[in-house]
Amino acid sequence: MNIAKELGLDLVEISGKSDPPVCKIIDYKKFLYAQKKKQKEIKSKSSKIVVKEIRFGPNTEEHDYNFKLNHAKKFLEDGSKLKAYVFFKGRSIIHKDRGEILLLKLAQDLEQIAKVDELPKLEGKRMIMMLSSLIKK
Repeated sequence: MNIAKELGLDLVEISGKSDPPVCKIIDYKKFLYAQKKKQKEIKSKSSKIVVKEIRFGPNTEEHDYNFKLNHAKKFLEDGSKLKAYVFFKGRSIIHKDRGEILLLKLAQDLEQIAKVDELPKLEGKRMIMMLSSLIKK
């Protein structure tokens, strides 16, 4: 403790349960600052997963499909995940096969830049398919 006082630093106990206790002489404020800086650097390097959604109807025409396909390509090239779904309104639920065909066609058109995480499955009035990018951002 005397050495720490002479140097104007802090005496920090590392392991108090050992015999004798292990202590270290450091500038505690500087130590906390360095720790906070490391945490901030780790947080900035971690990537955030963004999920973009594209909605189709069971009767989506070719032009609308191509328009949404271009948006899907852009989202995947940016490194986002893609949630494509077909929303069934009213009695259109009887055309589940159209929705599945549409989503599988989308997966086939995007196979160069994306992989299918989840195959199309029906959840309530939605048939959902998840895609993730093969391009690393």
